[in-house]
Amino acid sequence: MQLRRKPSSSVNSFYTKLQHPSSTSIPPYTVTMSLPSNVHVSTHPCLQAKLSQLRSSTTNARETKALVHEIALIVGIEATAAGLTVSSGPTAKTSLNYEYTTASINPTSISIVPILRSGLGMLEAIQTILPSPYPIHHLGLFREPTTLEPVEYYNNLPYHRPAANTPSNAPNSSASELAILLDPVIATGGTCAAAIQTLKEWGVKRVIVISVLGALPGLQKAAGEWPEGTEIWCAGVDEDINEKGMIKPGLGDVGDRLFLTIGK
Repeated sequence: MQLRRKPSSSVNSFYTKLQHPSSTSIPPYTVTMSLPSNVHVSTHPCLQAKLSQLRSSTTNARETKALVHEIALIVGIEATAAGLTVSSGPTAKTSLNYEYTTASINPTSISIVPILRSGLGMLEAIQTILPSPYPIHHLGLFREPTTLEPVEYYNNLPYHRPAANTPSNAPNSSASELAILLDPVIATGGTCAAAIQTLKEWGVKRVIVISVLGALPGLQKAAGEWPEGTEIWCAGVDEDINEKGMIKPGLGDVGDRLFLTIGK
């Protein structure tokens, strides 16, 4: 893979200072690939080191769980920094009786949606980042081994049953404004794209996808499902998948590695 410099900006300069505290002249780098504009790949050095550790066949289940959590935490911080805003609230007092202005995030209507099973490994990290508890809605999707097409087997999104006189095109009042979709590995992109489509049909206005690793064709497919409403954030990108739909070199099956079901 070739590397190229990203154009400088105030945001890039900020992250450059964080990544290179002794120098403000080295801009962050990004992999040169045909990535859609709504796909964002982190350049955090610690993240890249952790991703390398996660790839290893010698990494056991306990270490896999910790690394998935830590990677999700870093990617999630970057994703929410870009995807959320802050608003001022009423004043309150500190323990020393000083007044300060409270702050909260926008939007206030958020759902966390892990894709079963492997998305569960990222859930605690995202809950840690968000300042308040938010609803968790699970989507169960598996990839049919022959066709590699996604099959939904579980969905607990709360579908609102409208009143009899409600227009058929009325928005779903039970849908969150923002859904944070957790999908550790985006290989063919079919599962992620199906989840995005489900969330769009549910009635969300935006989807933030947080992933550990994606394959280039899978990221292109997922990002193209609803490009105006979706932003995808991941720790790394591999260029291809094999005939079984697994990323090369990839991470293996993260769900199997997390739940010790390898060889099932």
